Amino acid sequence: MQRRSFIALLSAAAATTLAAGCSTGPADKEESQAPAAASSSAGAAPASYPVTIKHALGTTTIKSAPQRVATLGWSDADTALSLGVVPVGATAIDWGGNKNRSTSWFDSKLASLGGKQPVRYSDADGAPIADINKVQPDLILATNSGLTKDEYAKLSKIAPVIAYPGAPYGTSWQTSLQMIGKAVGKTAEAKTVETSTTKTITDAVAKYPALKGKTAAWIWFTPTDLTKFGAYTPLDNRPRLLNEFGLKTAPVITKMAGKTSQFSVDISAEKANTVDADVVIFDIEKPGQDAQVKANPLLGKIPALKTGAYFANPDQPATLTMSSPTPLSLPVGMKTFLPKLAEAAAKAK
Repeated sequence: MQRRSFIALLSAAAATTLAAGCSTGPADKEESQAPAAASSSAGAAPASYPVTIKHALGTTTIKSAPQRVATLGWSDADTALSLGVVPVGATAIDWGGNKNRSTSWFDSKLASLGGKQPVRYSDADGAPIADINKVQPDLILATNSGLTKDEYAKLSKIAPVIAYPGAPYGTSWQTSLQMIGKAVGKTAEAKTVETSTTKTITDAVAKYPALKGKTAAWIWFTPTDLTKFGAYTPLDNRPRLLNEFGLKTAPVITKMAGKTSQFSVDISAEKANTVDADVVIFDIEKPGQDAQVKANPLLGKIPALKTGAYFANPDQPATLTMSSPTPLSLPVGMKTFLPKLAEAAAKAK
């Protein structure tokens, strides 16, 4: 199952998009409010090594403090940087990113540390083994990625690899932070960043009481095939983050997900009226394209679309901050996302 945007399937595994559009998101100069966990960007802090970390693809032992960290997936570079560790290589952000194939929040934190931009590589066709090898890492972080067993085996010949602990792309920002903190010798700093980020979320959400207790579904559509749509399951970071914002995953979505290991489920358009969530969220390429969905005789029956209790988001960077949340992206993304979400929640019947 692929991650999706309104225009087409957005593959998190590929870290790219088939949905081209313009962004009205945070400007490149916008600053992240993530706390400074370290004053230096040069490698890991002194810690007790070796360190052993279990994950879904095996058990990895890091024998000494890493000095050259490479990352895979959209979020691990952010997380490492939030701890003061500047990656030497990182996945290119080609969807919702800037001219550096990076993001405004990453670049802002990088500048504050006086760090150098990492080499960016695309993982659109899987883990770029050769490109990662070129940056000569001594640690590879992939805690929120789609790394396969074969790719893990190949990368492990280059350097120790820390994969995801459960399902691919299903690692919360807190768990990634804890795993990466342990790997780079910054466990205490990781706890500090987590506490600070949690407080930032709590303080931001407190301004929008309309969110509390509402049920929500984060859904997607593909205009070339409106006979079905999809919903992100509780395994995905989007519903998980909505829960942190005080909303509850709509019971119908939880039921549809069942015991699936997928982060998204397909739903027949004929069952659109059964998606009884107080609020729905979905991505669009540009403002006004939600009208296409509302005008559909089946999809238009989604209750929240009928009441206007929905947030159709045309902002790629803002979507990125929420779909792959990190201590760096969340303070930036919440500024634009929460007011719109609360506006939708206030219309819930």
